[in-house]
Amino acid sequence: MRSYVVSLLALAATGSAQMMNLAAALASSSQLSNLTRVLSSFPEFTAGLANATNVTILAPSNAAFDKLANSSILSAISSNDSSTLEALINYHVLNGTYNSSQIMQSPSFISTHLTNMMYANITGGQRVEALNASGNITFYSGLLSNSSVSQADVKFSGGIIHIIDTFLTPPANISSSAEALGLSSAVGALQQAMLATALDSAMDITAFVPMNDAFQSIGSALINASMSELTGLLEYHVVNGTVAYSSDVMNETVKTMQGNNLTLRVENGSIYVNQAKVIIPNVLVSNGVVHVIDGVLNPNATSMMPNTNPTATVASGAFSGASSATMAPFTSGVPTPSTTIAIPSAATAAAAAGAGGGSGMSSSSSGGAAKATQIAVGAMGAGALFAGAWMGV
Repeated sequence: MRSYVVSLLALAATGSAQMMNLAAALASSSQLSNLTRVLSSFPEFTAGLANATNVTILAPSNAAFDKLANSSILSAISSNDSSTLEALINYHVLNGTYNSSQIMQSPSFISTHLTNMMYANITGGQRVEALNASGNITFYSGLLSNSSVSQADVKFSGGIIHIIDTFLTPPANISSSAEALGLSSAVGALQQAMLATALDSAMDITAFVPMNDAFQSIGSALINASMSELTGLLEYHVVNGTVAYSSDVMNETVKTMQGNNLTLRVENGSIYVNQAKVIIPNVLVSNGVVHVIDGVLNPNATSMMPNTNPTATVASGAFSGASSATMAPFTSGVPTPSTTIAIPSAATAAAAAGAGGGSGMSSSSSGGAAKATQIAVGAMGAGALFAGAWMGV
């Protein structure tokens, strides 16, 4: 009997030794020495993190820190800005334990510990997108930034750690995100209609934001629009009270902030909103999600059908008789895009691979994506997207 008890105790000790606490797990990897040093400067916050259970921590590697030169994050670290750093680190802590084998080829949106409403005016906390692309585990965050896992499945007593090669970017508000992505017509229109502040501060929204070419293609219809007409037009692009990622979309009708209905369709794997096609889905913003579309929606033409012709360029049919302007409207005073970035293939699609698989716009899962594309980046430049854009929320 005594030898049996001793054997059980030895087995228990072995199991305990294999389950490290957070400090030991971080110290076990030479890739995490910088993160360990930063966390040691905030003992109270770190103690709370160490006591968390059922979490997945996306731990930035030393290589991720090397990318912070001249960034606001590096400035926050240097000045011991606890508020900024706690928000940033909380965004790297996912609710739930996710082994690498649980991250699938169809992306999922996972809630995080970032619940500070300055950065996450969204029910259940800010999200991060997770995707397994041919065995490469990647997490997408604000402005379609991507972080790849360099070492997966480091287990500790509170859950699991995945080491990532780039810090996540907490999502910015809609105006800042649209400006950063070069959607200057939408930014200028929101400013002219004095809607930017209201839209940026609304909770739980899904916004369909047209590209500049879409505004330009109906320029003649916008020249003499009154303030009330422009306001109604823009509000017709927003679904309030719902955060819907691409795979939540099914063939359905939803009510907009303006009051009229939008018709959502999934055809051949592509998502359409009235006549417009979603060309860049799932841009995470501080209060929900943005889907970039190729046409301006008309609240007075709610029955418009999509043009599924693969050679179609811009969906302008909702404004009968409208002609193109010589330049994109509403862009005066809005920073001009200075460069372009490649939108990650996992965050971009003319249609999401999982489109239409959800339960409607009341749920919170994600669709996949197809080809990569390019989009203009605002005046802050591609190099500043990572560290600077989210500070504007």
